[in-house]
Amino acid sequence: MAAMTSRRFSLPNLGLGVGLRNVHFSYILENQPEVDWFEIISENFMDSGGRPRHVLDEIAERYSVVMHGVSLSIGSTDPLDFDYLKKLKRLADDTRAVWVSDHLCWTGVAGLNAHDLLPIPLNESTLAHVVRRIRTVQDVIERPLILENPSTYVGFADSTLTEYQFIGHMAEEADCGLLLDINNVYVSSVNHDFDPAEYIESVPHERVVQFHLAGHTDCGTHLIDTHDGQVVDSVWRLFRRAHELTGGAATLLEWDANIPEFPVLHAEVLKARDYLGEESRDAIPARSSLAVGPDVSVMPHPLNFIVANVE
Repeated sequence: MAAMTSRRFSLPNLGLGVGLRNVHFSYILENQPEVDWFEIISENFMDSGGRPRHVLDEIAERYSVVMHGVSLSIGSTDPLDFDYLKKLKRLADDTRAVWVSDHLCWTGVAGLNAHDLLPIPLNESTLAHVVRRIRTVQDVIERPLILENPSTYVGFADSTLTEYQFIGHMAEEADCGLLLDINNVYVSSVNHDFDPAEYIESVPHERVVQFHLAGHTDCGTHLIDTHDGQVVDSVWRLFRRAHELTGGAATLLEWDANIPEFPVLHAEVLKARDYLGEESRDAIPARSSLAVGPDVSVMPHPLNFIVANVE
């Protein structure tokens, strides 16, 4: 495990967390729930003042915070937005974010934002392009970038690599971390007819810093990653296997539409303990053992909802 910890940039397993959404601001401030950590949508706070930023500052004083972006557009052919990257770094510094993540996708071109997480061709040319951009981003934000596998609904005729091959090469060549979204693996496996267990078993486990869990919508012929309900058993089973292979990583529940009361949201991620079984529960640290706020130097998608979700 020592070698694995080193490869993960010495980033901690934060335990079980949930996404911070404005509908829960008052509950969290008033009740200080026993949640291990929170993940914020970076864009919701980069240019925000007033109550949203005040709430975030209050929460960052008591809980560990991780930043998760939706606008980095690492796969785009547009130049990187260095003003955006400077704001990203400033927010990470201000909140003492444990790490910064985004998605392996592109979100716009020619200066236009599509407000969606769009797929990229999985080939050597795209890989080299993405690796160069990741290295630049990491130089600017002065910390590792953690990238998430997206849910996808179409593929490209000129793709020559599987997604797990692509992200494996990407993580090694760019020296970045991975956010393994278990629900996205399952959604994409149904949409593209591949074995999700093979995907989970083939990613570079020593690079996995974080897991995402979420609900999705079954449309019969395909699945859509909607983040609007409970995690299904098939995704829980994949999570259990991923947990075994990686030795455990910080695990977060996303719920971005039809958002329930906070106790319901928190109870859903706590199901992870039951699915892991007694032998694995010790791998999830209790909140009391965690450092708080450590200083660590096209199909529908819930993206539109998330970015607008600021009070």
